Order: sequence, then structure tokens, then C-alpha cells
Amino acid sequence: MLKCKQVHEGEVNIMQIAIDGPAGAGKSTLARKIAEKLGILYIDTGAMYRALTWKALNDKVNLKDKKILRELADNTSITLTYDGVLKTYCDGHEVTEVIRSPEVSRWVPVIAADEGVRQVMVSKQQQIARETSVVMDGRDIGLCVLPDADFKFYLTASLEERARRRAKEMVIQGYRVDFEEVKDEIRGRDQSDSQREVGALKVLPDSIIIDTSDLNADEVVDKVLSIIAEKGNAV
Repeated sequence: MLKCKQVHEGEVNIMQIAIDGPAGAGKSTLARKIAEKLGILYIDTGAMYRALTWKALNDKVNLKDKKILRELADNTSITLTYDGVLKTYCDGHEVTEVIRSPEVSRWVPVIAADEGVRQVMVSKQQQIARETSVVMDGRDIGLCVLPDADFKFYLTASLEERARRRAKEMVIQGYRVDFEEVKDEIRGRDQSDSQREVGALKVLPDSIIIDTSDLNADEVVDKVLSIIAEKGNAV
């Protein structure tokens, strides 16, 4: 039986699971499946930044103007729902598919690296995690968003494998794909994520590292659930 940390506001059992790692490591797939297995809420933080990026591009705002970006984040409603399929809404418009476009992928590192934007987003994410058990995936969940999470997983995989997965995903969505371009984009994203001043991607001292290069999605899920169950039974 899994045991969760106690939150004394109403004595609600809350479990927080943080999943960090570079692009294409399988974080979103894992987080969604773990949430389903445990019956808790999945928060795709990457989708939140993508939705804001989509709005910024759609509204043709100056992506280098920090004041405008902060105001945009403050005044944008981003909602995630799950009824068998995870959907993302931006100001009431479903944007689940369009936020995965190459253009959004190209610009989301700029939005995600902005300090003002991150402050707004992290605050929203933490508010959700105070109210219910969550699985969150991203780049700085264990570091900034859920520093006291019950579990901090760090997923990784080889650059080649991550690029292969991203290219496959884009083909399924109907985009033409140049594998080398995808690989270069991910390599650039890795550099941007690890070097940004706020919310940088890093392995933490209490991170549980899982290399998914040679594992399929179900194998990764089984491994993570085994770790969670083992710790829960030991408490």
C-alpha cells in the first residue's frame, strides 16, 4: 500500500512525483501512464509553456520583451484536462495538436527561459500540487516546482534515440521530417535547457536516474512503479 505525505489543510493525502529530463527522453509518456496507474492528476508542464508560446506567436508579440511576456503569462488561461486523452486549452481554445508544431518547438525554449514567465508558471503548478496528488514532468520540476516531492525521477536517453522518437512523433502528426534537423534541434534544446539562468535542467542529489534508451514505455513504467511501491512499503 503506497503512503503519501500528509498535508494538514484538511488532512488530505498528497503525493508528489517529479519527472525531469531532456527532450525526447519519454517524460510525458511515463508521467501520463504513472498518473493513470496511481489514479492521480498528470500535469504536462511542457504543454503549458508550449501553449503560451503558441499564443505569443499567434498574437505576434515581441518574444524578447520580458515585460510583455510576463503580462502574457499573467493574463493567459491554460487548462489541462484528461478523459482518456490529455487535452490542452489556451484561453478556452483546444491547442493540443498545434502546440506540437515545429514553429512552437523552435520558440518554446525562448519562452521557457524567461524568468518572469517561469515565476508565473511555477506558481500555477505549485498551487495545483498543493490541492491534489500530482505527477509533473518538465526540466526543473524537482529543482524548482516540487523541491519536496516524494519521488524525483530523472529520465534520459541517447541523443540518437531521443531524436528518433521525436521524428516518429512528428511524422505521425503529419509533418515532413529531416532526421538530422530534428537531432540538431534537440541538441540545441539540451544546451539551452542546461545553461539557462533560471530553472536549468540538472540531475539533483536525490534524483533517481533512469536511462530509457533500451527500454520501451511499459518497461519504464514498470520500473518506476516498482520503485514507488518499494519506498511506499518501506515507510
